[in-house]
Amino acid sequence: MRVHKIAAIGADGIGPEVIAAGLEVLEALSTKDGNFKLEIEHFPWSSEYYLKNGYYIPEGGLETLKKFDAIFFGAVGSQQVPDHVSLWGLRLPIAQGFDQYANVRPARVLPGVKSPLAGGEDIDWVIVRENSEGEYSGNGGRAHRGLPIEVGTEVAIFTRAGVERIHRFAFRLAQKRPAKHLTLVTKSNAQRFGMVMWDEIFAEVAKDYPDVTTDRELVDAMTTRMVLKPKTLDVVVATNLHADILSDLAAALSGSLGIAPTANLNPERQFPSMFEPIHGSAFDITGKGVANPIATFWTAVMMLEHLGEFEPAKKLMKAIEAVTANKVHTPDLGGKASTADVTKAVCEYIAASETVTA
Repeated sequence: MRVHKIAAIGADGIGPEVIAAGLEVLEALSTKDGNFKLEIEHFPWSSEYYLKNGYYIPEGGLETLKKFDAIFFGAVGSQQVPDHVSLWGLRLPIAQGFDQYANVRPARVLPGVKSPLAGGEDIDWVIVRENSEGEYSGNGGRAHRGLPIEVGTEVAIFTRAGVERIHRFAFRLAQKRPAKHLTLVTKSNAQRFGMVMWDEIFAEVAKDYPDVTTDRELVDAMTTRMVLKPKTLDVVVATNLHADILSDLAAALSGSLGIAPTANLNPERQFPSMFEPIHGSAFDITGKGVANPIATFWTAVMMLEHLGEFEPAKKLMKAIEAVTANKVHTPDLGGKASTADVTKAVCEYIAASETVTA
C-alpha cells in the first residue's frame, strides 16, 4: 500500500466546500484502487483564523508542512480582510517559502461543456507561470503617506536563475506534448530591462531544445490571439503577472473558472508542491452548495500525477469527463446540479469503473 501524506487547507469562501468534495472523490478513488492511501491532515488556516489569532500561519507552520508530500489548497480571500493581507498572509508564504516556482495551468474544453468562444474546441493549452519573482516579488514600498508627495513603488524582480529555470521547465513540458510548441509571452517593447532579459534568456535556452518550435507574443496581442486563433497555441510561458491574467482568460474561454486547475510545483521536490483550483473564494456563492468542484477534481488529478499515481489520475480524469459529458453541471456551466450532485456522480462513476490500463 502506497501512502501519501496530504495537508488540506480549505481556507476561505468556497475553498472548504470544494476541498471537502475533492477529498471525498479521492477517498472513493483510493478505495476502488486499493493500492494507495492518502493520509489527510486538516489545517484551519483561513481569514477567520487570522481575525481570531492575528496571523494566518502560526509560528513553525511552514516547518510542519514540510513533512507532507503535497498540499491541497482551497482559496484565500475574505471580504473582512484586505486582499493584500490575506494573499501575503497565506498563499504566497507557502508558494514562495517552498520555492514553488512553476505554476502550471492547463486549459481545454471538457466534454459536454460549451465554450463562449467560436472555435473553443481548439483550446488545448498549458500556461506556465513563473511563480516566485517577477511582478509579485514583494519588492517596493510606500513613503510620505497622505501627503501630496506620497509615492508607492512596485518593483518587478527578474533574476537569471529564476528566468532560466522557468523557461527550461516550459521547454521540457512542451517536449512531452504532441505539438511540441512553446509561445513566449513578453512586454519587452515597453519594459526594456527585466523583460528584455526574459526574452534573451528564452532565446539562449531554446538552443538546448531544437525539437520544440517557438514563437513570441506581446502580452496585449496574446489576449487577441487566444480569442481569435486558439489553435495556434500549445504551451505558453509568461511572467507571474502576465500568466495570472492570461490563465483566467483561458479558464473563461474553456467554459468557466469553475473547471480550471492549478499546480504550484517545486520541480526538484525539495519541498512539497501545492495544488489549488483557479477560481478563488467566490463570495457570491459561498455556502450555497453550488460551487463547481470540477476544478478541484482536475487539480486532484494533477496532484496524483505529481505523487506518481498515474493510473488513479487517469481514472479520475475519465470520471470527470464522463460526468461533464452527461451534463451534470453546476450553475456556472448553465446547469442546476449542486456541488454534492457533481461529487456523487464522480464517485459513482469511479465505483462502477474498471481499472485503467496504461
